[in-house]
Amino acid sequence: MATRRQFLKRCCALGAVGAGLQINRFGMMTARAQAASDYRALVCVFLFGGNDSNNVVVPLSTTGYAAYQTMRQNIALASTSLLPIAAGGGAVPYGLHPRLTNLQRIYNMDKHAALVFNVGMLVKPTTRTTYRQSQVALPKNLYSHSDQTSQWQTSNPTGGSTGWGGRVTDILSAQNAGSFPAGVSTNGNSLLLSGQTTRAVSLSPGDNFGLDTFGDSRASNAREAALQQILTFDTGVTMIAAGNGILGNALKASQEVNAALNGAAALTTVFPNSGIGQQLQQIAKVIQVRGALGMNRQIFFCGMGGFDTHTNILPDQDNLLSQLDPALGAFYAATTELGVDKSVVTFTESEFGRTGQPSTGAGSDHAWGSHHMVMGGPVKGGEAYGTFPTLALQGPDDTDNRGVWIPTTSLDQYAATFASWFGVNDADLNVVFPNLMNFSTPKLGFLA
Repeated sequence: MATRRQFLKRCCALGAVGAGLQINRFGMMTARAQAASDYRALVCVFLFGGNDSNNVVVPLSTTGYAAYQTMRQNIALASTSLLPIAAGGGAVPYGLHPRLTNLQRIYNMDKHAALVFNVGMLVKPTTRTTYRQSQVALPKNLYSHSDQTSQWQTSNPTGGSTGWGGRVTDILSAQNAGSFPAGVSTNGNSLLLSGQTTRAVSLSPGDNFGLDTFGDSRASNAREAALQQILTFDTGVTMIAAGNGILGNALKASQEVNAALNGAAALTTVFPNSGIGQQLQQIAKVIQVRGALGMNRQIFFCGMGGFDTHTNILPDQDNLLSQLDPALGAFYAATTELGVDKSVVTFTESEFGRTGQPSTGAGSDHAWGSHHMVMGGPVKGGEAYGTFPTLALQGPDDTDNRGVWIPTTSLDQYAATFASWFGVNDADLNVVFPNLMNFSTPKLGFLA
């Protein structure tokens, strides 16, 4: 038998599961889309802390690697350790971090992975001259973890209360037949999934998403009935009523997903027993029961921390990527097992890149533009998109003198490419991404 304290703890945990269920506070957006017959899912893998992509993808031409080695000094990776890939129609050689063996295979052999170079939060196109002479508007607090994490999830250079993924699901809500949330996080509450009218849910990997039994089903049912009665009691207090609505919606979502998962066969794909591995496994399970949940469009959020590598970047990033790559490889295999590999696109985000110049502790410091990975059947892979920065301190892509790359691709362009593939029409892209109109190429073309 559970104690009263344990019961309350479980109820509070369930409330946290539903904390991502959003309350309509900001008005409504028009859902213009018709019901879809095809399934599509986006999976965001957020690398918290600011991933140092300078050591994720490295130029392997003679002059390119020499510039990299000169700039990175004691934190440069040996050219012989890098995993060869090519871009520019196979003409330009690059090397991936030695831990990214799955990504290399999916890039080189399957042609279902791509790189997007030097992406960052921008208000409008920015150069070294316009940056240094303050001739262009800049995102707020460029090198702040909290601000840039928010901006990457909202696509708002000053922060915001709704995420770009949430605004996408606002527009496409009519394409889902079920009441289960279109946005699902396995990494706590996600601003990316917060919409104006649609709600998201946060699921903890491996948990039972409902009230646990207490040794006697009659007692459990009685407790749940009592909780439901409490949730529907009119207190007359707006905040309590809103909280009750969140917990009530969480109960409903938990019941839906539990019923669907209980009827599903076990996945044969083996996922690594890491945090990111278990998160992606949970996402695969929810995708597996998409039909039972009535879902045609879903956006998922997961993530891992530890990428704030001011010191000891070589061993620390090696450890991080040795967790990330097997998890991505397993998830890609699971989408193939489920027959949805042509319907699921996985991509990375991180609040910023890191300096090309090392820090004093054999690490690197907060910077701006960063390279990102995209994976899935719809990806026009075996290729890189965007412009690789000139690896030169005080060079044309450096804000100052430490290798802080000014992005040549905006987050709006990167994210709008996903949103367009997902089903958002061109006119609505400007609703989701208000600064997209400042860029001459709104979509990058890496999705079929």
